[in-house]
Amino acid sequence: MTAIHSYDPKAGHGLRHDPLNAIVAPRPIGWISTVDAAGVRNLAPYSFFNLFNYKPPIIGFCSTGWKDSVRNVEQTGQFVWNLATRPLAQAVNATSAIVPDHVDEFALAGLTAAPSQRVAAPRVAESPVAFECRLTQMIRLTNIEGAPVDAWLTLGEVVMVHIDQALLVDGVYDTVAAEPILRGGGAGDYFGVDEAEKFQMFRPS
Repeated sequence: MTAIHSYDPKAGHGLRHDPLNAIVAPRPIGWISTVDAAGVRNLAPYSFFNLFNYKPPIIGFCSTGWKDSVRNVEQTGQFVWNLATRPLAQAVNATSAIVPDHVDEFALAGLTAAPSQRVAAPRVAESPVAFECRLTQMIRLTNIEGAPVDAWLTLGEVVMVHIDQALLVDGVYDTVAAEPILRGGGAGDYFGVDEAEKFQMFRPS
């Protein structure tokens, strides 16, 4: 029989490192740019991120702890998602640093803030893809007893999409060419996307 390691998360996993975020992996990165009510810029990556609806397009990120990004979105109702790519990996990591509120992570990471069209928050000019978003819901998570958890899920409708035309081949977006990076488990594991690993599978008719 296969040996199974089973545990109740409340009692602890009993391993050297919590396996949860290595199991649910690799995860897309929510590289979120915002501004506060005074116009101070912020840029931070979130690995609890994904696309949640197609029409209208709704994306979301979850912050463990009330961080600047969440506060800024609450104040302004706006944010931008920027694609985290392999060439920008070090810059993405630099923007994860815990710094005072007044620090501009664009400047910290040597990135260019490009103006957005529909929201006040800037885009990362070096990123090949960006979604301008307006807040639809901000939800504080709860546990099964209904007690609040120190985590906030922020959902926003995409109101403008920007794509580097080099990534559009005959009208089809080339995921591999964009070189997205994905968050794995452990203290610093990331993954890339390789053409050799791609396969196609279609829904049954």
